[in-house]
Amino acid sequence: MFLSNDLALLEALQGYLARALGGEVQLVLKRTYQEITTQLIAGEIDAAWICGFPFVAYRPRLELLAVPVWRGQPRYQSYLIAGPEQRGTDIDALRSNTHAFSDPDSNSGFLVTRALLAERRQTPEAFFSRTFFTYGHRNVVRAVASGLAQSGSVDGYVWEVMTETEPELTGRTRVLWRSEWMGFPPVATSLGGLRNARTARLQSALIAMPGDDLGRRALAFLRLDGFMMAPSNLYQGIADRVALVGNE
Repeated sequence: MFLSNDLALLEALQGYLARALGGEVQLVLKRTYQEITTQLIAGEIDAAWICGFPFVAYRPRLELLAVPVWRGQPRYQSYLIAGPEQRGTDIDALRSNTHAFSDPDSNSGFLVTRALLAERRQTPEAFFSRTFFTYGHRNVVRAVASGLAQSGSVDGYVWEVMTETEPELTGRTRVLWRSEWMGFPPVATSLGGLRNARTARLQSALIAMPGDDLGRRALAFLRLDGFMMAPSNLYQGIADRVALVGNE
């Protein structure tokens, strides 16, 4: 989910959490959702900021720790983006395109588009002329902006923040279609993790971020308002899509 000023963000986030938790904090970065979700389920890490798709897929083995709040709500959208010359206002305009996805375990960067096609009794392989994974939402935008892909599936939060931080890139793309609002990618822990005092303190620290100077600095890098608790049914829309593609 990290977008820009990664080093400064990590320093602010690590400094805030270490102070709030009263001890050393190690931040673990991985390239794919699968890598970090595997470590989370195995109990090798205390918590992880993951996507709503793996959270739903592994729901019996995970607990919700906190949900980011962006523009006043714990929700975001998936975008279909294309080059500025692309006509149309929905996925049907993208038939036979070269299409960039973010990650196989991404909701906004894969599942939403796959579900749209499933509703049409299509698969990505049959609908698009070629698809590939970039393993990063920013990389999807870069692929479309550079012409490497004609279209892409991307996290709307990422595209909107990039419009603030890297307008020269998003300016070479246009949003063709937006999904409904869905539960924002959550911070999760393994089942039973909240019984661990350290993990419970982490939850409190995330929710308290807006009240701390260093916490606000980290949130500013992320363009987030803060974190909150939210009911698990926040992710029902994602669960419905998982069920839909599972019945293909």
